[in-house]
Amino acid sequence: MEIFTIGFTQTTAEDFFGRLRDAGVERVVDIRLRNDSQLAGFAKARDLPYFLHELIGADYVHEPLLAPTAEIMDAYKKRKGTWEEFAPAFRALLAERAVEDRLDRRDFERPTALLCSEPDAAYCHRSLVVDYLDDRWGGVDAIDL
Repeated sequence: MEIFTIGFTQTTAEDFFGRLRDAGVERVVDIRLRNDSQLAGFAKARDLPYFLHELIGADYVHEPLLAPTAEIMDAYKKRKGTWEEFAPAFRALLAERAVEDRLDRRDFERPTALLCSEPDAAYCHRSLVVDYLDDRWGGVDAIDL
């Protein structure tokens, strides 16, 4: 199973939606804790479902189950924590939430992209989500757009 990942910052709407379209994405799962930030531009929760449907025919789902808590994010971003501190804390949260049991694996058989804001998947929780699902479900590959 392939799960795409994508960030929306440091890109244009044309490039963002083009990458999703070219990959054949049919479903975007927004894994941001706060999907309504004014800084989100074209990726605001109020507008994104419309753009996805109209521009590429994709569905939109907000899944906060796959988002870090505000406390974990604040420790990393606001208090300048390290990735080496953030990653295990977030993995522990995913395990505590038992996301592998609460998500339906069949939903990910459709071409799906996990959406977050970070431009680099290497230092974004979306990469940790895919790794976690691979550990639990097996056979999951991440493709960063």
